[in-house]
Amino acid sequence: MKHQDLLNKMTLDEKAAILSGMTEWETRNIDRLNIPSMFCSDGPHGIRKQEGDGDHLGLNASVPATCFPTAATVANSWDPELGEEIGKALGEEAVALNVNVILGPGLNVKRNPLCGRNFEYFSEDPYLAGKMAASYIKGIQSKGVAACPKHYAVNSQELRRMASDSVLDERTLREIYLTNFEIAVKEGNAKAIMSAYNQVNEVYANENKHLLQEILRDEWGFDGIVITDWGASNDHTAGVAAGSNLEMPAPGLGSARELLKSIEEGRLTEKELDECVDTLLDAILTFAKKEKSNSKYDKELHHEIAKKAAGKSAVLLKNEENILPLKEGTKVAVIGDFAIEPRFQGAGSSVVNATKIETIANTIAQYKLENIGIAKGYDRIGKENNQLLEEAKEIASKADVVLYFFGLDELSESEGLDRQHMKIPANQIKLLEELSKVNKNIVGVLSAGSAIETPWDVNCKGLLHGYLSGQAGAGALLDIITGKINPSGKLNETLPVKYEDVPSYNYFPSKERTSEYREGIFVGYRYYDTAKVPVKYPFGYGLSYTTFEYSDINVAEDKVTFTITNTGKMDGEEIAQMYVSCKSDKIYRPKKELKGFKKVFLKAGESKQVEIPFDDKTFRYFNVKTNKFEIETAEYVINIASNVEDVRISAEISIKGTEAENPYDKEKMPSYYNADIKNVDDKQFETLLGRKIPDGSWSGELSMYDAFCQLYYAKRWVGRLVYKILTSIKKKSEAKGKPDLNILFIYNMPFYALAKMTGGMVSTEMAQGIVSIWNGHFFKGVGKVIKGFFANNKANKEYEKRLLGEK
Repeated sequence: MKHQDLLNKMTLDEKAAILSGMTEWETRNIDRLNIPSMFCSDGPHGIRKQEGDGDHLGLNASVPATCFPTAATVANSWDPELGEEIGKALGEEAVALNVNVILGPGLNVKRNPLCGRNFEYFSEDPYLAGKMAASYIKGIQSKGVAACPKHYAVNSQELRRMASDSVLDERTLREIYLTNFEIAVKEGNAKAIMSAYNQVNEVYANENKHLLQEILRDEWGFDGIVITDWGASNDHTAGVAAGSNLEMPAPGLGSARELLKSIEEGRLTEKELDECVDTLLDAILTFAKKEKSNSKYDKELHHEIAKKAAGKSAVLLKNEENILPLKEGTKVAVIGDFAIEPRFQGAGSSVVNATKIETIANTIAQYKLENIGIAKGYDRIGKENNQLLEEAKEIASKADVVLYFFGLDELSESEGLDRQHMKIPANQIKLLEELSKVNKNIVGVLSAGSAIETPWDVNCKGLLHGYLSGQAGAGALLDIITGKINPSGKLNETLPVKYEDVPSYNYFPSKERTSEYREGIFVGYRYYDTAKVPVKYPFGYGLSYTTFEYSDINVAEDKVTFTITNTGKMDGEEIAQMYVSCKSDKIYRPKKELKGFKKVFLKAGESKQVEIPFDDKTFRYFNVKTNKFEIETAEYVINIASNVEDVRISAEISIKGTEAENPYDKEKMPSYYNADIKNVDDKQFETLLGRKIPDGSWSGELSMYDAFCQLYYAKRWVGRLVYKILTSIKKKSEAKGKPDLNILFIYNMPFYALAKMTGGMVSTEMAQGIVSIWNGHFFKGVGKVIKGFFANNKANKEYEKRLLGEK
């Protein structure tokens, strides 16, 4: 071990205690041995270091920091160099604020458009997500700060996120939900990783040896620290045994006592404890070598980086009659509440206190347009308002072009809350339809971090999707609208015609405790493209103000080369996408899979030869019989495309494979071989899993692992009363249009978290007593709570004395 000398000096009490957080954001320091604390901070798209007392939901104010576009936005740039530039800026701000670990980026695969946290994630494709995450990590860590990619793994929903089990087959796990993390670890060299709340195949992610030891450390070579999501430790002993290094936020000393008891009873060895402590010490002492920083970062420069990122990531979805870019002097009407108060980031633990915020209303005067008026147009939280509507129509009727700013509101996208549908609020669409009656020249400008339905786009001649574009988004969008920037973003996710077309439609979010991934590997475009389901805007789609031509493809053993020519009149960037198809039907596969991409800048009329290398992921599939990635001997088609549906050139290559045994019986799995996965029956899903489907139904009594939202089933009136109170508060906050993050967290929190999220005030024994009360055992439960309170208080005081060296 790296720090054996220090381990020899540490007491068993100190070793057990250091594996849990001391405060909301800090690890425990041990002054006797000059072991300092380490500071963590949220920061997927901006540092959120709180002033005063910390809370992981962002309820208390944080210090100002640059709010960059969210991951769902920047992924549309398909530009790892840009991701690295943002990462460096995040790292600089972390250093200035004395933050050691940035809790991000988020790179979970967007299995379903309704996941409330999709705005924090890069893509529905693991390859794109992994490459973008690796670029962020490289940038962050170049400044001496650790990145902590999250949430490992298979975290696809917010509903009961701490009390759900993601049930999926090993191939789907490895190809779809772990490839992104594999790239982040191997190419980004992440120094930390955050374990997810959920179970994966009946074992909590933070206690899952298959995930944390066999795959992450043994196979991928990860040598950093595993940090739990805040409150994601369920069984601290099992977590340490699996290789989880740090339980956050601040569970008190009950967790440390749990480890000591486990060692005493032989359920955990001191060697296992030492290994976890040694890895954590390595991280802490690495940061200790760096002096506290009094440095300042260049706020204006970082604002410009945020603007650059927003400009490179916006996606032009529609441009009928080349309505964009607008000519100088065009009379425009600016309509929409988002033009006045922009929606530029999501809600939840990632909320950044921006250093400054550009708005369309305050910025448009800097552009050579004749702005004839600005109208709010609609009520942000969805209420009908005819006065606002009529005011907007009046201004719109006098303009050459209407710039309409609309999209998903704050309640639609939030940590702790899944979306109920894929629609834009009805009052916003009603206004759009009314505006089109008085002016046909409408350019819609969208703000949303997740996929949406767009049947209303018939009312727009132009449609520019800015996603959630950060604090400098307004200027970047106006640069595109006026032609100062040629749009180059392309969709990181599919926009389907309707939600019912989504492959996981019938399986999301979960059936009681279990979330069954019956769609298997057919996520996003892998399904639509293979099953020939029409979509509105395909994966990888995005328009430009110029045109590009592809030619001269040549496939070698280790790469493909081709030529791109800018055949238009404006300089621009094109994102060439490499999709690989296998011509064999022995192993079921998607029709095409993204295996490489390149963003290329070309001046008008210029041609460039482009090279996309093959790597270890280009031809592989995961074989559940050999339990490793294999390559099938077959003919493969290398497709070079502008988007997944727009293949420009292609060529074939013969690949000699590993000759592994076919793990599947085609006759037993017709749904997967035909990509007919919307209604997979139990028999086929069990064949895919290779085991019985777990019973996810709730038992007769509530357990420690059930969530507060399940108090509906409590046998004692006090439990049902708590449920009614929580639900009432939740509904009131939703009616106001702003989610109550604290209530949402509690609503989906399992009962065991009472012993993990109260700073040591509640012990496991007390939490068990509370559950007993709710299950109808009132006196037994009350007795356990009272006894547990005094026992916990006494044990904590005794432990603190031992840590301080007192008898």
